Amino acid sequence: MDINVQIYILKMTINYLKAPSKFNNLPVVEVTNNQFKVSKGWEAICDRLNNSVDTIPGKKKLVVFETYQGVIHEELIANLTSGIRPDRFINAADFMHTEEEIKKLVFQDVTDDRIFGFLTRLTMHAYFDPEKVKGIQAELEAITEGAILIYGYGASLICPKSDLLVYADMARWEIQLRMRKHLVDNLGVKNRDTADWMLLYKQGFFVDWRVCDRLKKTLFDKMDFILDTNKIGEPKLVEGRAMLEGMELAINRPFSVVPFFDPGPWGGQWMKEVCNLDRSAPNYAWCFNCVPEENSLLLKFGDDIIEIPSINLVFRHPEELLGAPVHGRFGDEFPIRFDFLDTMDGGHLSLQVHPLTEYIQEKFGMHYTQDESYYMMETGDDAIVYLGFKEGVDPEAMMAELEEAQSGGKSFDAEKHVQTWPMKKHDHVLIPAGTIHCSGKSSMVLEISATPYIFTFKLWDWGRLGMDGKPRPINIEHGKKVIQWDRTTQWTRENLVNNVHVVAQGDGWIEESTGLHEREFIETRRHWFTKKVEHKTNGGVHVICLVEGDEIIVESPANAFEPFVVHYAEVFIVPAKVGEYTIRPFGSGEGQKCGTLKGYVRV
Repeated sequence: MDINVQIYILKMTINYLKAPSKFNNLPVVEVTNNQFKVSKGWEAICDRLNNSVDTIPGKKKLVVFETYQGVIHEELIANLTSGIRPDRFINAADFMHTEEEIKKLVFQDVTDDRIFGFLTRLTMHAYFDPEKVKGIQAELEAITEGAILIYGYGASLICPKSDLLVYADMARWEIQLRMRKHLVDNLGVKNRDTADWMLLYKQGFFVDWRVCDRLKKTLFDKMDFILDTNKIGEPKLVEGRAMLEGMELAINRPFSVVPFFDPGPWGGQWMKEVCNLDRSAPNYAWCFNCVPEENSLLLKFGDDIIEIPSINLVFRHPEELLGAPVHGRFGDEFPIRFDFLDTMDGGHLSLQVHPLTEYIQEKFGMHYTQDESYYMMETGDDAIVYLGFKEGVDPEAMMAELEEAQSGGKSFDAEKHVQTWPMKKHDHVLIPAGTIHCSGKSSMVLEISATPYIFTFKLWDWGRLGMDGKPRPINIEHGKKVIQWDRTTQWTRENLVNNVHVVAQGDGWIEESTGLHEREFIETRRHWFTKKVEHKTNGGVHVICLVEGDEIIVESPANAFEPFVVHYAEVFIVPAKVGEYTIRPFGSGEGQKCGTLKGYVRV
C-alpha cells in the first residue's frame, strides 16, 4: 500500500490518541513451570484422560466431571462419551428433583421481577432427590469393575470419592453471551428458549452462580484437571495443580483481568480506538475491566492459555489478595469495581439511583450497596453530568412526571428537576447511594464503585429501546423509595463535585485525594508524576488505572515480582500481599507527566 494512503488511513482512524493504542485486551499471568501440559481439542483431551484412567489401580474406576452452569452439555457429553467410552455413563441431572419442584424451590429467590431477585442461600444438595441419590450411590457401591463416568452439576456430590475429578469451569461473561443466544439452560431446568434472555441472566446471578460457587470452593484441592470450554469447539485441559500455581503467582504480583466490552443504546466511539476494538461495531457502551466476579483470568503455559473465572482467585486466596481487614469485612468478595462507560459520540446514560444499604439488604440480600463515582477520562465540549436535584425540587411533581412519561405521555424534562454540571477531562464526581445521577453524552467515564453493579434503579431512559429492541426496564417504584431529596445543588457542589485536595508530594510527584464521599467505603488517590513514585498496599488491595500518559512500569523494590508494564487506560490489581511497589513513566511514556487513579477500601 502507498505510504501516503497508509498515513491517510492512520489519520482517519485516530481521533482521541496521538499515536496508535497499545491497550492490551488479553493480559495473562505467565506460569513458567514447564511441567504442566495443556491438551487442546477433544481427541487430545480424551486421550489424556484415558491415559489417566488407565493408571488408576483396581478394576473399578470412578471418573467425575463436575460442571459449572453455562457449559454446553451437548458438546461435552457427546465428545466425552465417544472419546472416553465409559462402561457406564451417569448423568447427575437424572437424580435431581423434577423441573417443577426445582422451579418452586428457587422461586422465592428468582421472584417474578424481570431484573431483581434475592441472593439465594441454596446449595447444590437442595437440587437433588435424596432417595434417587441414595439409590444411585448404592448402585455405584455394588459395581466391582469398569470405568464409570458421572457427569454434570453436582456429580461430585453423587460420587464424593472419585478416582479422577475433572472440573469444567465457565467465565460468567461467556455464560451471558450464551444466554443471549439461548444456548444454555438455568440450573436443573430446561428453559433456554425463554423469550427474554434477561430472565436467564437473573436466575444465574441470584441463584445458579451462587450455588455452583459454594460447591466449587470445596473442590479446588481435589480437581485433577480443569476443562476450559469457554470457546465452543475449542476445549483445553490442564492439571488442576496448574491452576492453583497460576493463582498463587497472581497474588504475589500486579495483574490484570480480561476486559469485556459490550454495546449499548447510548454507546460511544472512544473505546474502539483506545482499546483496539472492532471499528465496524456500531458502538461500545461498557468495558468491564475490573469486575472479578464477572471477568476472566488468563493463565499462560508456554504458548497456550487457559481461561478461568477471576473470582476463583478471590475464593482461593481471599486474605492474600484483599488483605486481612478487607477480607474480614467482605469475606471472599472483591468489593471494588472499575469499568468504563463510553458516551463519546453517543447518548446519555439512563437517569438512575442506587439503593441505600438498608434497602439492598432487605430487598435483595446484599450486605453492601452500589456506591460509585464518575472519573472523566475524556470529555467533549458539551459534556455534562446530571447529579443531585435543583434547589426547591418538588418530589411529588417530579415523580408524577416520571410516571406519566413512562406510561407513554409527555417526555420527561430531566433538567427541570435535576442539576447539571459541565465536565472536563480529569473531573471526578462522587455518587453515594440514593443520589440521582446520569452521565451525559460526550463523556468517557471511568466508573469506580462498589461491586453490586446489577442494582441500578432506572428512572428515565430518554424513551429508548435496548439493543434487543425491547424497552429497557424502568424501576420508578424502587427508585422513589431510596432517592435522597435533600441532595440539592449546594450540597452536591460542596460534597460531590471535584472534592480534590493534595495529601502528599515529593520529587517529581503529587498525590491527591479525589474522594470518595464519607458515606462510601472506597478511597481514591490520584498521582501525577514524572519520576518514580513509591506505593504501599498497607494490607489492602489496590485497583489502579493509568488515566494520563502512554506507558508506565510497576516494579518491586525487592525484586519480588517481574516488572509489570501498563498502557494508557489499562486497569490493574495490586494484591495486598505485594506490600511495597513503585510506579514510574516507562517506554513511550518516559518524559511525560503521567497520572494514575487508585482505589482501595478505607479501613
